[in-house]
This record gives sequence, C-alpha cells and structure tokens, in this order.
Amino acid sequence: MYVYAALGDSITYGQNASSIGKTFPYRLTSMMRAKGVEARRMVLARPGWTSADLAEAIHADPYPLRFAAAATVWIGGDDLIHAALQMLQGSGGSVDGMLRQYQRMLGLILKSVRSLGVADVICCTQYNPFPNSPIAVQGIQLLNQAILRTASGAGCRVARADQWFAGNESRLIDGYRSGDLQEVNRGSQAVHPNDSGHSVIASGLFPFLYSVRKR
Repeated sequence: MYVYAALGDSITYGQNASSIGKTFPYRLTSMMRAKGVEARRMVLARPGWTSADLAEAIHADPYPLRFAAAATVWIGGDDLIHAALQMLQGSGGSVDGMLRQYQRMLGLILKSVRSLGVADVICCTQYNPFPNSPIAVQGIQLLNQAILRTASGAGCRVARADQWFAGNESRLIDGYRSGDLQEVNRGSQAVHPNDSGHSVIASGLFPFLYSVRKR
C-alpha cells in the first residue's frame, strides 16, 4: 500500500474546490490508482493554519505519518498574511521577522516528517493570487526563496507551484478578478485554487509521487 500524506493549510484542505474529489490530494491518489498503484491519502491541513500550526499538529499526533511513503508540504501563505496584517494595523512585526520564524518552523516540519521515516518530502512553493500588486510579488518571492533555502538544507525536493500558476491565475484561482491586492479591501477572497487549479497542482505533483511509489 502506497500512502501519501498531504500537509498544509486551506489550499491542501481543498477550500473552494467544488467537492473533495476535485482536490489535488484526492486527484493524486486517483492518478496513482489509474497507474495500477494501490494508494491512499491522509490529509493533515486546515484553513488558516500557519507553519507553527502545522508543526504543532504534527507534534501532537505524529503516528499516522509513519505509514507514509511520501508527503507534500504546502504552508506559508497564512504566515505572510498575518505579518502583513500586523504591519497594516501598526501592531508590530515585519516581513523579515516573519521569514525567520517561518524558516524555523518549516525546518522543524521537514525534520519531523523525515524523522518519522517518510521516504520523500516535497515542498511546494506558493503561487501569487495578486500578480498585479508589486508588494504581493515581492512578498511571495521572499517566501518562495525561504522555501527553497529550507528545503535544500533539509534535502527535500521542491515543486514549483508558483511557476505552474504564473500567467494563468485568472483561469486557476477561484473568483479571480484583477489580481490586485486592493481587491482584499473590497472583500474579495480570491486566493484559493478552483477545480482547474487543483487539477494543475495534481498534474505537477504526480511525477514526484510516482517516482517514489516503490519505496
């Protein structure tokens, strides 16, 4: 039995997908089965989770991960959002401080998952739901640089989800409008993948998982 663990926040959880069957973790195991691999998934993800939340969840109940052959880790968007809100509200914090904390937590997550015997851990970079806002572009670039550094230091592979979405945001993000951060002030929550977005993610991740199917 090939067990795949999907770890993360609302994107991995499948928020805004039309059904669980359209989420990328579900699609991935379906794709594995179509190749004749007996596969099942476990999902450890919740909307709003930061890297600290995911690290705590793994620490609280690590046992199920011992059965996983591979895991994807997609976390960090909410870390960046929280830091931005703190700065906007004048309650302290900085992007640099957030990134240092994020790298510590991501490093802990990767170390913990690896220590549980997961053969392959794949870190996903973050796509930018606001590609027409320079401040969002800069923030996402810094976050992805942190992911690349941390994953490299932990010996983990990286799936460049940011590249899969680049230039295709209007087609892959649910409720996408202008791609401008000002949409948030107007109540827009257009940040999550739609069904097509989840399909693109599953297709991008499939070669990573299929390559370790016999481990």
